[in-house]
Amino acid sequence: MAILSWDQNTYMPPAAAEARGHQLSLLGKLVHQKKTDPRLGELLEDLEKETASSSFDSDQAAIVRVAKRQYEEAQKVSADFMARFYRHITETTQVWLEAREANDFDKVAPYLKKTLELSLEYAGFFPEKEHVSDPLINRSDYGMKASTLRKLFQELRRELVPFVEAVTKKPASDRSSLVQSYPVQKQLDFSKEIIKQMGFDFNRGRVDLSAHPFMTRFAAGDIRITTRVNERDISEALFSTIHEAGHALYELGIRPEYDGTPLYDGTSSGVHESQSRLWENVIARSREFWTYFYPQLQATFPTQLGRVTLEEFYRAINHVKRSLIRTEADELTYNLHVIIRFDLELLMLEGKLRVEDLRDAWNERYQSDLGITPPDDRSGVLQDIHWYADFIGGQFQGYALGNILSCQFYEAALKDAPHIPEQIAHGDFTALHSWLKEQIYQHGSKYTADELIRRATGSELTIQPYLDYLRKKYSELYL
Repeated sequence: MAILSWDQNTYMPPAAAEARGHQLSLLGKLVHQKKTDPRLGELLEDLEKETASSSFDSDQAAIVRVAKRQYEEAQKVSADFMARFYRHITETTQVWLEAREANDFDKVAPYLKKTLELSLEYAGFFPEKEHVSDPLINRSDYGMKASTLRKLFQELRRELVPFVEAVTKKPASDRSSLVQSYPVQKQLDFSKEIIKQMGFDFNRGRVDLSAHPFMTRFAAGDIRITTRVNERDISEALFSTIHEAGHALYELGIRPEYDGTPLYDGTSSGVHESQSRLWENVIARSREFWTYFYPQLQATFPTQLGRVTLEEFYRAINHVKRSLIRTEADELTYNLHVIIRFDLELLMLEGKLRVEDLRDAWNERYQSDLGITPPDDRSGVLQDIHWYADFIGGQFQGYALGNILSCQFYEAALKDAPHIPEQIAHGDFTALHSWLKEQIYQHGSKYTADELIRRATGSELTIQPYLDYLRKKYSELYL
């Protein structure tokens, strides 16, 4: 299924969409039947008794614990439903690609309406839920609830909005050096060289192009990423590639012996995003990172960057501006994009927002929250693949959680290894990579996100390191 989905988003011809839908539908049904086989449940009951006296940190006990949780959740959902769902989203993904190209939300709206119906049907399999979105959130961020996220995002928004207001009142840094003509292949080659030095293993992975960058895993020895290249803006390829490589480093760092078990996976979307956002923003938008890489970038693009100083480039890549596209948003305003999507998801699931009205609701929120209105669907409601390739609900909170956790993890890493920034300035990522592998990567999904955060940082999830990081960095740049 992973291979077919990767192919669908990279090289599959458009006319293959219907057949691919049937293929994924059949495989989805077969996988679900195997995941819910009563005999598997009986075996897990036996194994649970067998490992009852084992240490919580025991790999065997963890495999049983995670497998049993997944089995019990899967048991509640019918195989026929999953077959219908996979067939529908395969068709919807293809229509989204066409609608995005045509800049026409109405083309895909009927499909999205069906997705909403299927999302509500899925939530209905979990009658014990506190909120209709909780089962959908739980799929990617186990243990998280809408009520928790609402409170967290309200606090985050309350802190960010006035700071964003103060920063955006100042003259924006000049990013014209980034928006010149940069040959596509040279951009790709340079981006690949960066992630190779970060630790991406090209013997176990590869980089391809797609409309929406993503990472996927076929096996421990086959972890792939895609990126997007804009000939007129070098920052897109650079930071998309680094972002997806951050995801890949997590997967590449999981203990090899976990391959083929439920533990060979990231523990949550929030923790996974913390790794991509850590590398993309905290590291790759730092002065130290470009102290090492910028001379190489200048040598690769002497005409475009030969007269641009390191400080000018640093300010350009940390340019703050109210913008329309989430994936291109600066790190200061980024979470406002996520919170808008999270709120719209909840409204649709609660029956307070019709799909037919989504475009208008989207545009109104962008105007009220960011002071700008999308001029078209492509830069508005059609920009993200998530609702068109999966359920509505539980799709976006991981990005904001990832931003928060990226700084909480990095703060803990610096306490253990204060020399990390100095190493990075020399192109050496050994200390940081070693800390991340020891504290996060190797464990896969052995521990829940909450357990992993406590083990790695010594505290619960907190937004304070993230706020401290943003205030320090952008006060120095703008205030």
